[in-house]
Amino acid sequence: MTRSVPLSDARSLPLWRRPVTLLFLMAVAMPLSFATWSALLNNFVIEAAEFDGSDIGWLHTVREIPGFLAIGVIAIIVFLHEQTLALLSLALLGAATAVTAWFPSLGGILTITMLSSIGFHYYETVNQSLTLQWLPKDRAPQILGWMVAAASASALVAYGAIVMTWESLDLSYNTVYMASGGLTLVITLYCALAMPRFEAPEPQVKRFILRRRYWLYYALQFMSGARRQIFVVFAGFMMVERFGFEVHEVTGLMLVNLVANILFAPLMGRAVHRFGERNALAFEYAGLIFVFLAYGGVYWFGWGVALAAALYVLDHLFFALALALKTYFQKIAAPGDIAPTAAVAFTINHIAAVFLPALLGYLWLQAPDAVFALAAGMAGVSLALALLIPRHPAPGHETRLQPLLAAAPAE
Repeated sequence: MTRSVPLSDARSLPLWRRPVTLLFLMAVAMPLSFATWSALLNNFVIEAAEFDGSDIGWLHTVREIPGFLAIGVIAIIVFLHEQTLALLSLALLGAATAVTAWFPSLGGILTITMLSSIGFHYYETVNQSLTLQWLPKDRAPQILGWMVAAASASALVAYGAIVMTWESLDLSYNTVYMASGGLTLVITLYCALAMPRFEAPEPQVKRFILRRRYWLYYALQFMSGARRQIFVVFAGFMMVERFGFEVHEVTGLMLVNLVANILFAPLMGRAVHRFGERNALAFEYAGLIFVFLAYGGVYWFGWGVALAAALYVLDHLFFALALALKTYFQKIAAPGDIAPTAAVAFTINHIAAVFLPALLGYLWLQAPDAVFALAAGMAGVSLALALLIPRHPAPGHETRLQPLLAAAPAE
C-alpha cells in the first residue's frame, strides 16, 4: 500500500489494483488456509490427540473466543487502517495454519487454533466492513454471490489437491498445512505490495455503538451464530465418528459442497436482489429446519451414510444465502456505522459460540440426535425473526414492526 486513493477515484486504476479486485483476492486467500484446516481437522485431532466429542467441543469453544472478542477491532482501527488490519489478520491465519501440525497435542492444538482464529475472525470482521463500504447497494448482492463462488473455487482447488494426492503421494498433515498456509501468505503479500490504500468517502465511527433500530439485525446475528456452530462442530465430526470417513472422503464431500456453491452462489446473489432479503432468509431457515430434523433422524432411525452426506451438502448450500443478512444491514445502516457495527455484530454472533460447542459436546456423548433437534428449534426462531424484515428495508424502515414502534422516542 504505497499511497492512499479515494474510493471515488479507484475506477481510474487498472483492474488489477481496484478495490473489488482486492476483495476477490482476499476472498480467494482466506479459504486456502481455513478450508484446508477444516478438511483435515477431525481426522488430525482424532489421530494426533485422540479427541472425543467433548474435546472437539472445547476446541471449537476456544476457536470462537476471538470471534466473541471481535469488538476489539473498534479499538484497533483507531490506530490502524481497516485495510491494513485485514491483511495482517489474513497473514496471521496463513502463518498459524502452516504450523498447525507442529503441535500434535491437546494443548498445542488449542494454542495454534486460538492464533489462527484471531486471524480468521478479525479478517472476517474487517472484510465485512470493507465490503459493505466499497460495494454499491444496487450491485452488492450479485457481487457478494460472485465472491462466495470465488472463495468456493479457491477451496475447491485446495480440496481437490488433497483428494487427488493424499493417498497417492502419501502426504503428511504437515505438508498440506504448510502448503496451504504458505499460499495464503503469498497472496496476502501481493495485496500489501500491489494495492493502494482505499479511502471510503464516509469516515467510520471508531467507538462502541448499539443502535436500537438495528435490534433485528443483532437478533438474527445471534441466532445465526448459535445455529451455525452445530453444523460446523458436529456435522463433520459425525461423518468421521459415526461413519468412519477418512481424510480424502471428508474432503471429497466438501468438494461437492464447493462445486454446488460455485454453481449456485451467483444465482443466490441474483435471487436476493430480485426477491429481497426477507424471502431469501426465510427460505434458508425453513430449509435448515428440515435439514437438522433429518440429521436427528440419521441417529434416531439409522437412515444411513448416503442421507447424512446429502444433508451435509444441502446444509452447506443453505448457509450460502447468509449474504442476504449482510445486504439487509447495508440497506438500513448509516454509512459511518458500518465498521463499528460489523465488530459488534461479530461479537453478538459469537456469544453462543463461546459456550455452546463445549456444552453440546457433553450432550453429544449422551444424545447426538438431541443436538440436531436443538438446531432445528434455533432455525425456527430465525425464521420467525426473518419474517419481520421489510420487503424494502431502509433507514427508518428496519422492521415490519416499525408502525408499532413509531410512537417510541427516537435515538
